[in-house]
Parts: sequence; C-alpha cells; structure tokens
Amino acid sequence: MSAPDEPLLPAIDAENAPFWEATLRGELRVQQCPQTQRLIFPPRVLSPWAPVGEPPRWVRVSGRGTIWSFAVPHPPLLPYYAARAPYNVVLVALEEDARVRLVGNLVARAGGDIGEIDPARIEIGAAVEVAFERVSETVALPRWVLV
Repeated sequence: MSAPDEPLLPAIDAENAPFWEATLRGELRVQQCPQTQRLIFPPRVLSPWAPVGEPPRWVRVSGRGTIWSFAVPHPPLLPYYAARAPYNVVLVALEEDARVRLVGNLVARAGGDIGEIDPARIEIGAAVEVAFERVSETVALPRWVLV
C-alpha cells in the first residue's frame, strides 16, 4: 500500500516482472508472439494468436509512439494525485504497432512532474517518446515526452 505522499505502485507478478525489470534499466519491452511476431501488451502467459506452443518472448521496442487518447483527472483523488491535479493520463500507441497502447503521463522533460503540462496543449496524434521515472526501488514508471 502506498503512503499518501507516494504514487500508487503496480502489482508486480511473474507475468509482468520482465516489463518492470526493463524499465529500471531504461528500456521499454513488450511481449511478442513467437509464431506471428505480433506484439502483445499487457503481458500474458500465452499469445492470443498462437495459444499452443512456446510462450511469448520479451522484445525491446523503440519507446516512440503517438498519443492515442488522454484524460485529465480532477479531485477528489488520492492525496498524492490531488496535489498534482489537474494532471494528464495519456494512452500511447507504439510506433512498432499502433494496436499496442501503454498508459502513462505526459511530462515536459524526463523527471518532470505529471501536472506540469497544460492539458490544453495535449493533442491526439502528437509524437512522443518514453522517459522513465524511478518511483521506488522496484519500479520506474514510463512517462512520455513530446518529440
């Protein structure tokens, strides 16, 4: 459980641990179907396109994409987030496969605060690249910066 002055942290398990281990190294990795080569996210034990056979493998992706959608949460929120509101939550379609989308926050620069971007400046289709923010010993969250 996170303290009021800390962000919520993901539940790390056997399926998603390679993703979080990669973010700590500054890499963005997603799974890939060994038979079709299609990218898979969120992580799964089996590929939805080839459920029989070897499990999906983890591959490094570029960390580039476009804003597919976004939201601007407003209070009442958990204390950590209320102090930063209004802030953005973006859904980014990866450059390698736009069907693969990751959630994060748009920040002005690596290490920037999630509430520093004026929501009126966010545009669907804007090009972004990943930047990682270490928020605990075990988690570096993907954030997104305009290209």
